[in-house]
Amino acid sequence: MRVLVDGRVAEGIDPLDRGLHYGDGLFETIAVPDGRPRLLDWHLERLAEGARRLGFPPLDLALLRAEIAAACTGPRCVVKLLLTRGSGERGYRPPRHASPRRILMAWDWPEAPAAASTGARVGWCRTRLGRNPRLAGLKHLNRLEQVLARAEWQVGELDEGLMSDDRDRVICATQANLLARIDGRWATPALDECGVAGVMRRAFCAWLAGQGAEVAEVALSRADVESASALVLTNALLGAWPVRALDGRPLAVDPAVREFNAWLARS
Repeated sequence: MRVLVDGRVAEGIDPLDRGLHYGDGLFETIAVPDGRPRLLDWHLERLAEGARRLGFPPLDLALLRAEIAAACTGPRCVVKLLLTRGSGERGYRPPRHASPRRILMAWDWPEAPAAASTGARVGWCRTRLGRNPRLAGLKHLNRLEQVLARAEWQVGELDEGLMSDDRDRVICATQANLLARIDGRWATPALDECGVAGVMRRAFCAWLAGQGAEVAEVALSRADVESASALVLTNALLGAWPVRALDGRPLAVDPAVREFNAWLARS
C-alpha cells in the first residue's frame, strides 16, 4: 500500500488530526481499472460539495487530480482519498483558519467477491441510519452505523445487508446504493435526509435514462423492496451488482445489469 499525505510519501499523520478525533472530514474510494480513475469528475464534485457544506476552504481540484495520479500503484488499483479539516486543539469547535489535510492510499486491484458474477445474497440489518439533511448525500468519515450493521453477519452467511432509517424507510446497503425494479419501473431511495449519493448509482441512473428508462427517487418501504422483481446494488468498485436473494427469496437478474456492466467495462 502506498500512502501520500499532502502530496508526500508518509508513514503516519499528526495525532491531533480532527479526522481521527471527530470524523471531521470526507472520503472517496476511486476505482482505477485501466490506468484512468473511473468517474473521477463525479468523485471530485461530491468531495467539493462536502467540503463546502463542512465549511472547508475551496479545494484545489487540479492538485487533487495530480495527487491521485501520483498515488496509483499501477494500471489497476484502488485509490482512497481522505480529506480532513486538519489538525486542531482539543474540543469540537473548528479552528478559525483550517488547513485541510489530504491523505491518499492506493491498493492493488482486489479480487472480485465470489458472488460478484452470480449475485448477492442480501438480508435486513437491525441497525438504523440517523437522519441529518445537512450531511445527507455526503461520504463523510462518520461510518459507525455501517460498522455496526456489517457486524450483524459473518462471512458466508450474507453478502450484503439493507439499511433503513429511523422511520423504516429503506436507504441503502452497508457499502452500496440500492435500485429496485417495481411493477416494471426502476426506483431508488431518496437521499435527502441520509445516505450517500453514490457515483455508480448516478452512472447507472444516467445509463438507464439513456436507454429510455427513467429512475424515480422516492421513499421506499420494506414492503416496496420486498415486492420488487429485481434489486441492484451499486458501488464504485463493483459497478452494478445484482441481488439474487433477499432474505432467502430468489430474485431474477434484470438484463439491464449485465448490459450496464458491459458498457462500463468499455467506457
